[in-house]
Amino acid sequence: MRRALSVLCVLVKACLLLGLLGSPTDGARQGQDIRCGACRGLVDEMEWAISKVDPKKTTQTGSFRINPDGSQSIREIPLARSEGNLLELMETVCERMKDYMEVVDPSSSRKTYVRAVSRDGKPMDPSEAKLDSTVTSSLKYTCEAIAEQNEDELIEFFSHETDNVKDKLCSKRTDLCDHALNMRHDEL
Repeated sequence: MRRALSVLCVLVKACLLLGLLGSPTDGARQGQDIRCGACRGLVDEMEWAISKVDPKKTTQTGSFRINPDGSQSIREIPLARSEGNLLELMETVCERMKDYMEVVDPSSSRKTYVRAVSRDGKPMDPSEAKLDSTVTSSLKYTCEAIAEQNEDELIEFFSHETDNVKDKLCSKRTDLCDHALNMRHDEL
């Protein structure tokens, strides 16, 4: 009798623990929400940083060797979209995740991430949003992982002006976002 009661107690505790933690699909969905939000925030911040570079500034690329005919294979390209500038931006862009807050859709429990501070430093509307250091550190960590794992794709997309990079990179190329949710995430 004592053993049966002990087993029953363990089962009840396990059920309560599973109820508190949520189903495994909830955790997977929350993980995808933060990966998607970090990717979309990364794209948004990269696009903004690129737009701040003077379009008249250029940099030289190509080989600095002298060819047998005495010429060099050097080209002038816009600095904003040069590989060197993009790599430099990727090193610091995830720091801006501290400016984001979490918004939970009450009907679907899906999480999105929006800027808490505008680009000019003015606070945004925080209604129904959660600004939390845990959220921002998770976003930053996830952003850094995405930037590191997808460096080639980021350079490929940002080295040329491309429309709808958020959808193309975050959904189609990397599968970090659900294709069906793209319309909801455009508030970034």
